[in-house]
Amino acid sequence: MRGEMKNLRAYYSASIREFLRYSSSEILGVIHSNNISAETTIQQSSAWKEEILVLQEQLRPFKDGRIIFEYIIPRMGKRVDVVVLYKNIVFLIEFKCGDTEYKSSACDQVFDYALDLQNFQKESHNKLLAPILVSTRAPDFSGAICENKRILETIKCNAKNITEAISKVAEKYREPSFDYLLWENSEYFPTPTIIEAAQALYRGHNVYDITRNDAGAKNLSVTTDEIHRIIEYSKRNFRKSICFITGVPGAGKTLAGLNIAIQRSVENKGEHAVFLSGNYPLVTVLQEALARDKVEQGKLCGHHIAKSEALRSTSAFIQMIHKYRDSFVGNANIPPEHVVIFDEAQRAWTHEMIKRFMVTKKGIADFNYSEPEFLISTMDRHKDWAVIICLIGGGQEINTGEAGLPEWFDALRRIFNHWDVYVTSQLKDQEYCHGRSWQNIISGLEIHQYDKLHLATSVRSFRTPDLPKLVKAILDGNVILAQEFYKKISQKYPLVLTRDLNKAKDWVSANCRGSTRYGLLASSGALRLKPEGIFVKNEVSIANWFLNGKEDIRSSYAFEDVVTEFDIQGLELDYSVVAWDADFRFDGNVWTYNKFHGNSWKSVNSSERRLYLKNAYRVLLTRARQGMAIFIPKGSDTDLTRRKKYYDGTYNYLKRIGIHELL
Repeated sequence: MRGEMKNLRAYYSASIREFLRYSSSEILGVIHSNNISAETTIQQSSAWKEEILVLQEQLRPFKDGRIIFEYIIPRMGKRVDVVVLYKNIVFLIEFKCGDTEYKSSACDQVFDYALDLQNFQKESHNKLLAPILVSTRAPDFSGAICENKRILETIKCNAKNITEAISKVAEKYREPSFDYLLWENSEYFPTPTIIEAAQALYRGHNVYDITRNDAGAKNLSVTTDEIHRIIEYSKRNFRKSICFITGVPGAGKTLAGLNIAIQRSVENKGEHAVFLSGNYPLVTVLQEALARDKVEQGKLCGHHIAKSEALRSTSAFIQMIHKYRDSFVGNANIPPEHVVIFDEAQRAWTHEMIKRFMVTKKGIADFNYSEPEFLISTMDRHKDWAVIICLIGGGQEINTGEAGLPEWFDALRRIFNHWDVYVTSQLKDQEYCHGRSWQNIISGLEIHQYDKLHLATSVRSFRTPDLPKLVKAILDGNVILAQEFYKKISQKYPLVLTRDLNKAKDWVSANCRGSTRYGLLASSGALRLKPEGIFVKNEVSIANWFLNGKEDIRSSYAFEDVVTEFDIQGLELDYSVVAWDADFRFDGNVWTYNKFHGNSWKSVNSSERRLYLKNAYRVLLTRARQGMAIFIPKGSDTDLTRRKKYYDGTYNYLKRIGIHELL
């Protein structure tokens, strides 16, 4: 039977006519033979058998379609239970064998598959997609067939009325014909969130499987390949090397780092690797996401894994940079890792900052290193070879005491000039140089310039790579350039402006379907959003905010908790509401920088603190992958801390750029 051919995209694929001709045992055998990625539990095998029997009964009236079992969705690292291609409509069927109700989470699950195919599979962009949830023992559900942007709302069926549901859809829609085999083998250009990517990589997927492979984003693969080449060279020649990976916001620096860390963590090669970050929310969310996923994967394989055990494992692979650093203070221990990745390395602490921390928190009075210098020194303890990979984001510094890029080079020049230094030409940009000349920064060092280490294309916003350019133009006060970029992206990336918070929330909610994630953002200095019900000083469990579902009021979906630039840097949403306060305001000509202190706004005069405030808004405005609503309050002249003029200037400036108003 033709279904016996190995199929990387599915476990079984055949015409419906052929599917009906063979016994359930024969079809089950093909599915088992193609399932080479993991062991199959008794429960999974039983579920497949039930699905086959149900569909052989329910698809009997349909002779000219095609059926596919376990069709892979690469970005999500998951598979659709069944795809039925009939009357030029793509039916996506998710079975919940034995369920007696239609759970909303299951409805979202199959709807998410449809969204994913529409967004990332080439042959699905213009196809009608019909998600169906089959809860086999649930009662009949009589709902209307509703379509929105070429995807039907999830249809709810039990084991007895799938025929009726498919027939109704096929009668209502007359779709242009297409080649079913071409659809099945269509190119797929996924762009995962960092959480999805980390989960997929940790399960054993390759970065090539879960990322886009179109020309605009290929350099993610090129960059990781170049790093592997440098690591192998260093290993063979007993060299110590430090590499600086640069990239625009959302270009995949963290993804590249995670991929390298996972691939180099091979014990039998003697090269453990660890991913380090000073970004506490990012580390917390990734550790928790990987642990939850490990528990769920264990259930699928029939293995019970305790959450605490899973967290121990993921916490060893992804660590807080400060905890890692402190484990080497006051001793001569050699790190077990030969490869260390420092995410957001520009945020490493200055000598003054870390010295103050060591005195007040650790009781160590004579700590005479900056954080970059000490971190290099720990890897320099290796007698043979070592590689440090610094992931650098320009315009990302948002904390007092962050050393920025120059301190890494100063440390190399002072003590570690025997290290090989690999850089990109982009490091010459003033966003990285902190006012110093590039020649001054690299003076006395032997530099190897490899531009393959730069990630030039944003893959966060898969709808357009130009969002960071628009945001930069806005923050630079360049109206003409901002207008050009807004016109360029407005058809692909919906961006709206409003003075009504509820309208912003309603707009985002209306644009988000399935489990598309959205949430409320504001700067940490936005203290006068409080009258709008936005409390930036509230403590938020960032893992619950990012990972929990719609039913949980602690999740981002509830719009009850706001997160700031400190919480969300390095992470992302699909849609966001960005609430804009008077801390960063446009006065008609230039941006003004303000801090709320006591009962009034004070001007921010420090150039460093001005940079942090500007970068806070850069972070907030580049977090959403698919669309964004900007909310600017109207203010009130009866409240001197919220005068209308504090907000009108910014609103009118964004209007002038052309951003669409929600009235």
